[in-house]
Amino acid sequence: MVDAHQTFVIIGAGLAGAKAAETLRAEGFTGRVILIGDELDHPYERPPLSKGFLTGSADRDSVFVQQPHWYADHDIELHLGQPVVHLDRAARTVRLGDGTALIYDKLLLATGSEPRRLDIPGTDLAGVHHLRRLAHAERLKHVLTSLGRENGHLVIAGAGWIGLEVAAAARGYGAEVTVVESAPTPLHTVLGPELGSVFTDLHTEHGVRFHFGARLTEITGQDGMVLAALTDDGEEHPAHDVLAAIGAAPRIALAEAAGLALAGPAAGGGIAVDTGLRTSDPDIFAAGDVANAEHPLLGGTLRVEHWANALNGGPAAARAMLGHEVSYDRVPYFFSDQYDLGMEFSGNAAPGSYDQVVCRGDVGKRQFIAFWLKDGRVLAGMNVNVWDVTEAIQHLIRSGQPVDPEALSDPKVPLGSLV
Repeated sequence: MVDAHQTFVIIGAGLAGAKAAETLRAEGFTGRVILIGDELDHPYERPPLSKGFLTGSADRDSVFVQQPHWYADHDIELHLGQPVVHLDRAARTVRLGDGTALIYDKLLLATGSEPRRLDIPGTDLAGVHHLRRLAHAERLKHVLTSLGRENGHLVIAGAGWIGLEVAAAARGYGAEVTVVESAPTPLHTVLGPELGSVFTDLHTEHGVRFHFGARLTEITGQDGMVLAALTDDGEEHPAHDVLAAIGAAPRIALAEAAGLALAGPAAGGGIAVDTGLRTSDPDIFAAGDVANAEHPLLGGTLRVEHWANALNGGPAAARAMLGHEVSYDRVPYFFSDQYDLGMEFSGNAAPGSYDQVVCRGDVGKRQFIAFWLKDGRVLAGMNVNVWDVTEAIQHLIRSGQPVDPEALSDPKVPLGSLV
């Protein structure tokens, strides 16, 4: 039975928002819980959109956080297909696109991020795609199937995680794939030059063509359809479809218009929150892709766009909304599946932040663990086709203690013995 003494509103019906609503009920909150999403689909997880669902190894129903009836069963009020167009902090009110006004006691912003757009001629052609939403993945899955059947060409702008996962899926369908990337290696800003070549070799072996050190400047077409993609070094790549996979931007428009404090672009953008995921307004919280949080373990602030941050950040924000003491200090984590390569990455080691990369295992066989170190301390670790080591890697990161690089590289030395 719902007691309307308090109303908690969640804007954003993705994983972070859905998990926050779930946690409010699990923690015994009996007030109204209102979950608002601008998509018509029930809350779903995004990793399958570039992995299992896109490749065809998982069905559509597998992406959803809960079965549709779960929300009514737990007295979660859903407003789907409704954007929030205004946030009035003074009146504690949000207004939906259909004019509905909702009053809140506590508010969670879990508005996520949106794909960055190519600012070049030709992006209005029918064969230009982005991948962020379930509808995008459904369309792209159909496109890849057709490309594979007809020996068609897909050009991907960007060799980040989404670009590479889609490249692997496209090759699985038999499509021809060219990846255009401005950096000298894939995943350059995540893995640095030391490990990016692992993914170059992996994809090249599966028939993907890379064009590094270049950017798309134009997409040409005829009768509304894509014909080719041009780059700034004068190359022309034949294409039937183009995927823009050049990153994502936090959806901050609502927070910005409401006057909430934001993080600057140099800090990763997003809504500025403290260690308890509270914004500059004590009654408004933010979680997931859009939140740029003070990190009590890693120091400084950090905005993380990955699945695990939504999975864990939503519940943390919900507990903070309930008045619990929260210090959100999760080690960033994400995973990727490409062909026969599976990997997990823990920590944060942007280029320039580390002074050494140490590997244990066989990099050539793509069965290894890589560690990024600064002054002997482990900042991040990536396990490739090596399993059940994430907890040990995160323990090394959390310890903040220097480790012996030689022992770290020795597979005979248990990771747990290093600190």
